[in-house]
Amino acid sequence: MLVLTILLALLVLAVIGIGFVSGARVIRQFERGVVFRLGRVQEPPRSPGFTMIVPIVDRLRKVNVQIVTLPVPAQEGITRDNVTVRVDAVVYFRVHDPVRATVQVQDYQFAVLQVAQTSLRSIIGKSELDDLLSNREQLNAGLELMIDSPAVGWGIQIDRVEIKDVALPESMKRSMSRQAEAERERRSRIITADGEFQ
Repeated sequence: MLVLTILLALLVLAVIGIGFVSGARVIRQFERGVVFRLGRVQEPPRSPGFTMIVPIVDRLRKVNVQIVTLPVPAQEGITRDNVTVRVDAVVYFRVHDPVRATVQVQDYQFAVLQVAQTSLRSIIGKSELDDLLSNREQLNAGLELMIDSPAVGWGIQIDRVEIKDVALPESMKRSMSRQAEAERERRSRIITADGEFQ
């Protein structure tokens, strides 16, 4: 009888030990842990370090809160002055609210990418070629505002948006080159004529 009681006590301790080990989690410094207990979010998110969850009942989802660099593939569009261009950009963002980023949107990185692509196309259509080439700071600020509006509801904070490259069609490059050459020739003639006049 004593042996049976000891075995039963050891079995209970073993089950508790296994439960303790299977419920132990470590959250890294750059992560936050969102715990779902029977499908419901437990507030607040777990901080970095050692944490415990109830096995079978709880699910822990780790959310990275570092700044993410998201390249936006080149988008083709027609500017307001009817020039076809390809523009690509980079979005820098981070998760501000891990619970909303997990619950409000299925895949926050994909969602930010889609909003960035559509916003980039919209900016291309609203801008003239000269603006795309020279006023990038203004366009970056407008693009950041367009992306940030829906992202705030998802618990995402947009840090910065940068237009990387504006690719022009070859015919436009040749015509701009001819225009620049004609401008240089005009200046040269003016300087020569001014020199002869003096």
